Amino acid sequence: MRITDLQRCEIRPGRLVEWTLHPASVGAARALPDDARPPAYVQESHIRTARTVREDGLFVPTWLGTAFDIPGRIELDVLQGALEAWMLRHETLRSGFRWAGDEMRRFTLDADAVALHREDVGEFADPVTLTRYLEDRFDVTADALTWPNFLFTAVVRDDGASVYMAFDHSNVDAYSLHRIAAEIHELYAAGLDGRVVVPQPVASYVDFCASERSDADRIDDTHTVVARWREFISRCDGRLPNFPVDLGLDPEGPLPEQKFMQEMLVDAADAAAFEAYCRPYGGSLVGVVAAVALAAHEISGLSVYRTVVPFHTRVKSRWAESVGWYVGGAPVEIPLARATDFDGVLELVRTALRDTRALSRLPLARVLRLLGTDFRPTSPDLYSIVSYVDSRGIPGADRWQELKAYGLIRVSYGDQVCAWVTRVPEGLQLACRLPDTPAADKNMRRCAELVRERIVAVARQAAALSAVACP
Repeated sequence: MRITDLQRCEIRPGRLVEWTLHPASVGAARALPDDARPPAYVQESHIRTARTVREDGLFVPTWLGTAFDIPGRIELDVLQGALEAWMLRHETLRSGFRWAGDEMRRFTLDADAVALHREDVGEFADPVTLTRYLEDRFDVTADALTWPNFLFTAVVRDDGASVYMAFDHSNVDAYSLHRIAAEIHELYAAGLDGRVVVPQPVASYVDFCASERSDADRIDDTHTVVARWREFISRCDGRLPNFPVDLGLDPEGPLPEQKFMQEMLVDAADAAAFEAYCRPYGGSLVGVVAAVALAAHEISGLSVYRTVVPFHTRVKSRWAESVGWYVGGAPVEIPLARATDFDGVLELVRTALRDTRALSRLPLARVLRLLGTDFRPTSPDLYSIVSYVDSRGIPGADRWQELKAYGLIRVSYGDQVCAWVTRVPEGLQLACRLPDTPAADKNMRRCAELVRERIVAVARQAAALSAVACP
């Protein structure tokens, strides 16, 4: 699924309908006792950061979302039933947090207390006005410091509807978003046919949070993972790494606004050839990190490329279909000076990823707490990332273009570079949030072009080798 923002996801005019959690459900939540299951470290870090930034006087929306079409005349009652049924599959969406002093405590609604409230907002003839309205609504309703922190909407037309859904990041990751379109379509089609879908039980992210936190709290500052992070941060001059090119940042200035960059790097044929070339070294993830490292080297002259690579933490199959934030980060160092060619860099990246991937299973927020390092969060992103996801095997991927399906990110403020490279059926897509400065724009566009050139060159080399091997 291509990643984009609201401004680029083909919003068209129509009648806007919204679904929020019913006021009776919200009222019931206020009277709930605490849920003994704690927040995940990543949830707590995210919400505390949002609170700190807000206290500093800046409202920084960080929601994620999805967009997709449903063709044909829309039955709103059936669509509401599909949205409710989908929501009830995923416990995290009916679970929130409240403050008791400086402590975050969870509460969770019972499934039978959940209902959605529908409101007909009205007709929008201008897509720009509609886009602005949706963004403003998502900013307020999918906010980390409120609950409920999601909103479901549909723009209804005679020939179908476009569904737009937004969630605070504490509830979802990119993989969660990728699965939503197919699940809602299945539930909606069943409702139109009068069928009852009995889905397989979906494991709860809330349970995962409790389990992961329990495991993380068993370690202390002598643990090997903590030592590895300590060494990595030390080599990053006592900080977590940003993207290693000039971003035009003012260290004494306010948190800068960000801009969004997206483009298709290569088509499906070149993506496949690149994957084939990189497969002996571990596949496209290794190749993408290697290509980015070399691009950063060419721009800034660095001899060692340091970054944090995200990995999913759905290490057991029962979490595969669960909605939640199942992501950890691994510190990666690539000593580029040791390599003489791209194959050499691939080998270095493979070794680095193999050596550090397991570190992503221990939440970084727990590590930082054990290190006693005061990374006071002033930006929604603690560090720069380069992420790679192959989304082609996700249910419904073959219809994403037809249904105008997108994963949505909110671009607002931040001093880090966050880049996502996604393998979609039509090729490799790059999406990137970056500071809105001339230097960042120039250097990240140059980086994207260098990565594209590298992938194309490797793809051509792979095709030539294949032709020689199979005359």
